[in-house]
Amino acid sequence: MQGVGRPENDDAAPGRCGYQGAPGAFSHEACLDLRPWDEPVAFETFAEVIAALKAGEIGAALIPVENSTIGRVEPAATLIEQSGLTVVSEAWRPIRLALMAPHGASLRTVKTAESHPAALGQCPASLASLGVTAVEAFDTAGAARAVAEADDPTRAAVAPARAAEVYDLSILRNDIQDSSDNRTRFVLLSAGIA
Repeated sequence: MQGVGRPENDDAAPGRCGYQGAPGAFSHEACLDLRPWDEPVAFETFAEVIAALKAGEIGAALIPVENSTIGRVEPAATLIEQSGLTVVSEAWRPIRLALMAPHGASLRTVKTAESHPAALGQCPASLASLGVTAVEAFDTAGAARAVAEADDPTRAAVAPARAAEVYDLSILRNDIQDSSDNRTRFVLLSAGIA
């Protein structure tokens, strides 16, 4: 897949692209796939990413603003509209959600699934069919990290499959998104030239 906002000079020095979430999050994947020449830089909140871009700590930011299942991704969409930053490019990416838990857990032991509210909004029917209660967390991969650290077979996370690799979790079920055409639009922001 071709990157977004690719520098005209392929020999240009790599920059820093900010994203919201922990390593393994969908936004982290987007940075790795769409801006492979940049160093991905994690921030806990969308507001922190935007502040870092405005302060010149990073050269670009890749942020989700819309999902085909749930609509606007908030508070990201509103923060971007109010930021005064330039949208350089955008890309729709398929979003595949996985249910993951510590090794030894199973669909019978899991009672809760933690994730970002936007991700949980993309799989309510699947979670209900599994008898699993949704629990909101700050981030998809952050939820995976918390589940791994807790090592509790009743807790699972809804996150990208890559997060299971990052945090050494077992995938109990792939593709739990309710829509087979689940996609998210990411925008590339720049305070100047990306």
